[in-house]
This record gives sequence, structure tokens and C-alpha cells, in this order.
Amino acid sequence: MRFIPTRFHGILDYIYGVLLIASPWLFGFAAGGAETWVAVVIGAIVLIQAALTDFEVGLVKKIPMQTHLMLDFGIGVILALSPWIFGFADYVYTPHLVFGVFSMLASLTTHRTPSRAYKTNMANEETVR
Repeated sequence: MRFIPTRFHGILDYIYGVLLIASPWLFGFAAGGAETWVAVVIGAIVLIQAALTDFEVGLVKKIPMQTHLMLDFGIGVILALSPWIFGFADYVYTPHLVFGVFSMLASLTTHRTPSRAYKTNMANEETVR
């Protein structure tokens, strides 16, 4: 069941990306190893992906929304499994697991296409050009 509007998803992406980047310091696992860098790098990827997506809050509008959602799901799987993949589960795993599951759930519950108003506005902008 998809009930999250794409505009709201986009706003969440920006907040999620910043929180993910800051999470090693916010939650006290910034030891400088994989546990830190997985969160920072994936957070940066989330921000870049949001900026490049063709939806209400995208800046460059190159990635289709359906592709964005598939990437979100994949990012969530990698993030959730990263403590075991990269061998830092004995040190920390909860933030990675929670952020990863959140990404997967958001990808499965967000509308696949931006709102009708957004599509109408984009069509009007292209006509003016």
C-alpha cells in the first residue's frame, strides 16, 4: 500500500541523508572505521540521489521516481546488512539496521509517480521553453 506522497518522501530524503551522515557522532559510534564511513557515504548518496530525482523537491530532475525508489530499497538492504557485511556488528548495528529498514519501508510505501499538479507544472514549463 503506497500512501506517502513523493513531495513528503523527498523532504524525508534530505532529512534522512543529513541524519545518516551525522549519526556516527549523534549516536556515539564514530570510531573512524567502516561503521562510521558506511553511514556517511550512504547518507551522501541519499542526498545526491534526492537532488537528482525528477520529483517535487529534486534539483536536477534526471532520475525517474521509480528508479529512485528501487535505489532506496537497495540502499536500505545494504545499510541494514552492513554491520555483518563489513564486520562491525559486535561494535554497533542498531543505527544501521534501523536506518536501513526505514529506507526499505519508505521505498515500498511511497507513490511511484509525482503528483498530478507537479506533472502539469513540469509540462507547462517545457512548453514555455
